[in-house]
Amino acid sequence: MISGYLYVAPFFIIFGIIGLYPAIFSIVLAFQKWNGLGDMQFVGMQNFVIVLQDPLFWKSLYNTIIMGLMGTAPQLIVGIILAYFLNMAVIRFTNFFRVTIFMPYITSMVAVALVFGVFFSSNETALANYVLGLLGFDPVSWKTSEWGAKIAISLMVFWRWVGYNTIIYLAGLQSIPKDLYEAATIDGANKVQQFLHITVPLLKPFIILTVFMSTVGALQLFAEPTVFLGSSAFNRDEAMTVVMYLYRDAFNLGSFGTASAAAVLLLIIIIGAAALNTWLTSGAGRKKRGV
Repeated sequence: MISGYLYVAPFFIIFGIIGLYPAIFSIVLAFQKWNGLGDMQFVGMQNFVIVLQDPLFWKSLYNTIIMGLMGTAPQLIVGIILAYFLNMAVIRFTNFFRVTIFMPYITSMVAVALVFGVFFSSNETALANYVLGLLGFDPVSWKTSEWGAKIAISLMVFWRWVGYNTIIYLAGLQSIPKDLYEAATIDGANKVQQFLHITVPLLKPFIILTVFMSTVGALQLFAEPTVFLGSSAFNRDEAMTVVMYLYRDAFNLGSFGTASAAAVLLLIIIIGAAALNTWLTSGAGRKKRGV
């Protein structure tokens, strides 16, 4: 038994130091007043009251939810469709397309932000504004306008993560027996009916996984808006997320207590949203089966 514990000990030691201890310390710190250098002062629920009464916190939560929905929901739907086509035997060069779709996920975040910064520049000659001009719309100041920043960041999130979800769905599709599609074809079911009544129901475990991970990732959005907006990211509220809010409190304002309180509130929101999405996803189709 001792040798077995020694084999698994490195993981638990690293997890305790890097994962568990910071989480517990953050919860304790949420009830303290601390600037990171002096002594802590217990203030009870005061940090939570300050955060909940701050309009910027609610604005950051609104931004997080909106950009999460705009960037996450479409990528799940498009991911299933792309995976379905990549799994079809009639499509040639499938390995090339699979690698191409997955490339954005492994691309450096800085490189992605630089490319999108050029595409969504406020200049009229930028690619996004040029396309809008062709469609008869006025140029948009993508980095300073309310919805311009949200749309640009949401597209960045969509482009970066759609390939990741596609690969997960593709793995799920390859686990579905081909006999089911052959039997459905013999019974006269078309491709759309096969997709809705065979592919989607059997992909439910993979859909639940991606919905859970996407929900958690969307509520923890930080890197994309921070890198895209640059040094002004923490000075404006057009695209400030909850994680950016607590980062600003901790490292810009030196208020680690309110930052930890915001982190605890975010944890509660993530647990609630992930549980709700998982429940809704796992319960889809039960009424049709009479459960």
